[in-house]
Amino acid sequence: MDTLKIGRYIQHLRRSAGMTQKDLAEKLSISFQAVSKWENGDALPDTGILLDLCDVLNTTADKLLNGGNLAAGERRLMKLEDVITGFQYMESIGKLFGEDCSFFTGMIDGINEKMNIDLLTCLKDPKTREVMYAEVLIQGILSGRTVDMDEIEANFQNEKMIDTIRRYIAKADGDTQTAE
Repeated sequence: MDTLKIGRYIQHLRRSAGMTQKDLAEKLSISFQAVSKWENGDALPDTGILLDLCDVLNTTADKLLNGGNLAAGERRLMKLEDVITGFQYMESIGKLFGEDCSFFTGMIDGINEKMNIDLLTCLKDPKTREVMYAEVLIQGILSGRTVDMDEIEANFQNEKMIDTIRRYIAKADGDTQTAE
C-alpha cells in the first residue's frame, strides 16, 4: 500500500468536503494529529475507524486504500431500471427539443448508423425494445460491469435474452477468475 497516495487522497476528500483536519478528527473522535499523520503518509487509519472515515468522506474502503483508484477487477452493478430510464431520456429529447431539432436528429442518425438499426421504429415495439435493453446490458458486461440476474429474470419476457445475458456474465466471471 502506498501510504503517501492514501494520505493525499484522504486530504483531497477532506478538503473537498470543506473540513479542516480538526473537523475530521472531531467527527471520528480522534486527534487532529492522527489525521495529519495519515495525510503525510506516516500512518494509516486504524481498522476500527476505517468504515466511519469512509462514511464521513463519502468513499469506500477499497477506494480509500487504493488512494482513490477503484480496485482492479471491481465490477460495478448496472441496473436495468437505469437502462430503461436512459432510453426514456433519449425519447424525451425529441419531445423537449422537437423531432426536427439537429441535436435530436443527429443523436438518432448517429445511433442508427453505429448500430445499423432504425432506433425510433425499434423503440415502438416492446419485444425489440427489450432486445435493445439486453444489448446495452451486454455491452456493460463486456466493459467490466455486472447485472443482477434476479432483476433480469423478473423483468425480461424473452427467455433467449435472459440466457444470452447469463452466458455473458458467466464468460465475464470466467475471465475474472482466469485473471486472478
